Amino acid sequence: MSVTSALNAGVAGLSVNSTKLATISDNIANSSTNGYKRVDTEFVSLVSGGASTRYAAGGVRVETFRNVTAEGALVSTGNATDLTVNGEGLIPVTTAAGLNTAGSPPLRLTSTGSFNTDSNGFLRTEGGLFLLGWPANTDGSVTVPSRDSAAGLEPVQLNQAIFASEATTEINLGLNLPATETLAGASDTTLTFPVEYIDSIGLAQTLTFEFDPDVPATGRSDAWTVNVYDSADPTVPAVPVASFDVDFDATAASGGSIDAITNDGGAYDAATGVLTVPVQGGAIAVDIGVPGNSSLTQLAGDFAPVSVTRNGTPIGTVDRYEVSEGGFIEAVYDTGFRQTVYQIPIGDVANPNALRAEDGSAFSLTQDSGSIYFWDAASGPVGGLLGFTLEQSTTDITAELTDLIQTQRAYSSNARIIQTIDEVLQETTNLIR
Repeated sequence: MSVTSALNAGVAGLSVNSTKLATISDNIANSSTNGYKRVDTEFVSLVSGGASTRYAAGGVRVETFRNVTAEGALVSTGNATDLTVNGEGLIPVTTAAGLNTAGSPPLRLTSTGSFNTDSNGFLRTEGGLFLLGWPANTDGSVTVPSRDSAAGLEPVQLNQAIFASEATTEINLGLNLPATETLAGASDTTLTFPVEYIDSIGLAQTLTFEFDPDVPATGRSDAWTVNVYDSADPTVPAVPVASFDVDFDATAASGGSIDAITNDGGAYDAATGVLTVPVQGGAIAVDIGVPGNSSLTQLAGDFAPVSVTRNGTPIGTVDRYEVSEGGFIEAVYDTGFRQTVYQIPIGDVANPNALRAEDGSAFSLTQDSGSIYFWDAASGPVGGLLGFTLEQSTTDITAELTDLIQTQRAYSSNARIIQTIDEVLQETTNLIR
């Protein structure tokens, strides 16, 4: 009968409005929770009966969903590892169980997190979420094992690169040799120039370049013999690690620049102007210039450096960590050296709003959300990764309080329906009496 169906509809109304009150309460309670995504509630009508001419109330049911794609306001912080995705995508994290899991750790996703190192150096939030990333190789490059799963992602641990150095691999040797030393009757004095370099274990060593002029009996030779000695070479007495003869051009067009390098044992590349010098633990590319345009010159001036530079930094300790927009975590050392230690990718799914909400403003994959794909931050459809930044809750207190008033009135109205039907049924009972 219609009275009974109306009673059922009123009860359904109380139930769905109770659900909406619960979601509003959750939204308001988390209005200050960073990364919280508000829950939306939608009512869907139910139709009862078929072709019958008698009407029966069907009622209403409720559907809730979390608006994961909504973006909260960004606030600046003083912590470099407070991370937020500036746009679409989510940061991969794991629970404490992921620290001891072989293979792929349990995957969670979040849009923001205040990560700090714990006693073991792991980056984690106060809620127990551990940041995941791809570890960098010793040269700072990152090998990506998989982009469609969490395989290869590891909890980020920042106590493994306390000391680091950068070995010297390149030297630019810009020197002027005095042309007067190759004139007949010159003093035939060997000129010495030391260049400090950093070896493979971070120690400061010295490459010593000795320039011996070829003094002719008459005229001038414009020729020198160069020997290179390495302070790290254990040979006693020391022998040169590289030797070569250099002839300088005396023409009007290219006067003073290198004309030719000979007796170098194949160490000099005339196309690039680089002389490869073997040292303990590797080799150094010494740029002296190409014939006709060289940084090593012979002019009628003093023996002096013009532009001598090298790469490499000595051993240093970590001063701080920084996160780039591209998702690279760099260790910055007190020597100024920077080394990439992890890359944090950004995860993307086809239907983010179908992700399952987990503790700590995190989410997990579901069948409806679709599979995960990890992009480099600030590439493809995903946003960049911002340090010193947190995302605030997407809850709008004003809108929630307005919904609260409307829901309260709707709940009272449904309660009034039940009260009215109770009175109608009471009247019906009285008729029988």
